[in-house]
Amino acid sequence: MRSITLGQSNISVTPVGLGVLTIGGTQLDLPLEEGARIVRYAYDRGIRFFDTAQYYETYLYMREAFRGLDMSKGNPDRPVIASKCLDESYEAMEKAIGECLEALDLDYVDIFKLHEVRHDPDWENRAGAWQCLLDYKAKGIIGAVGVSTHHIDVVRRLADVPECDIIFPLINYAGLGIREGAGPGRAEDMADAIRLCLARGKGVYAMKAFGGGNLSGNYRKALDYVREIGVHSIMVGMGSTEEIDRLCEYAEGTLPAEYVPDISKKRIHIDQGDCEGCGACIDRCPNKAIFRNDQGLADVDHQICLTCGYCAPVCPVRAIIMW
Repeated sequence: MRSITLGQSNISVTPVGLGVLTIGGTQLDLPLEEGARIVRYAYDRGIRFFDTAQYYETYLYMREAFRGLDMSKGNPDRPVIASKCLDESYEAMEKAIGECLEALDLDYVDIFKLHEVRHDPDWENRAGAWQCLLDYKAKGIIGAVGVSTHHIDVVRRLADVPECDIIFPLINYAGLGIREGAGPGRAEDMADAIRLCLARGKGVYAMKAFGGGNLSGNYRKALDYVREIGVHSIMVGMGSTEEIDRLCEYAEGTLPAEYVPDISKKRIHIDQGDCEGCGACIDRCPNKAIFRNDQGLADVDHQICLTCGYCAPVCPVRAIIMW
C-alpha cells in the first residue's frame, strides 16, 4: 500500500489506518489473542497506521500484535503509532506518555495528542498537558504532537497554532457527532475547517467516516466524502479480517464498484464511556427501545430495536454506534 506524509511532519502513513478502540473493552471486548490477531492482520495486509489512546486500554493488544517486529525508530516497515490522553495537567500527560511507552515496549512514539478537545475553555484548561507534549517532542521521545476533536471551532483554532503538527477531526457526510461550540455542527463547516488546516501544512487524519457504523451501508459514499476533502489518512475501527480486506481494497483501488456491505446483523449500541445521559436518543426513538439504565445512561433493548438509526443523529457526543 502506498504511503503519504502527514503534512509537514516527517511521518509517512498509509491512506487508511486501524482505529484500535473497536477491539477493546468499551466495544467488542475481544480476548487478547483474538484482538491481537486482528491488529497483526491489518499490519500484514499493508496497513501501517494505528490509532489508540490511554482511555481505550488497548496497548496490550498492540504489544502482542507487533511482537517480533523491528520497532526501532528508523525501520521503514515499523507501524506508525498514535496515542492520546484526556487529562489536563503536565504530570498526568507525562504519566500517560510513560504508560504508552512501557506498555508497548517502545522508546519513541510517533504521534501523541490531546484527546477529544472540546469548545472553550477546554484548550486553555489543557495548557499543562500541551506543554508536556511539546517538551517530549523536543526530547525526541514523540515525533509529532496534536489534537483529536469533534469540534469545528477547535479545528479552526488549531490552524493558527504553529506548534500543532497533527489534527484528528471527526468528519462524515451526515454530520453525525460533529459539534460547534456547545451545539451541533455541520459537515460542510467541518470540511472547510479541515481544508484550512491542510492549507496551513497540518497533518490531518480523519475519524468516524462511517459515523460509528451508522453510515456503513453507504460504504463508498462515506469513504469518498472524507477522502475528497483531502485528508492524508482515514482511521477506521474494524473488528474482523473481512472488514480489513474491504478497506484495503478500497485504498488500493480494487474494491468492486458495486460493493455494499452486509449490515443485516449489525445492532445499535451505546458506548457507556461516552454517553452523558442527556436523553436525546430516548426522546427520538420511535419504538421506545432506548431506556435509562441503573447508571442513568442510555441503553438499548435489542428485542424491540428497529435498527432504524434515527437515534444516532441526535446524540451530541457520538456515543451511538452500530456493529
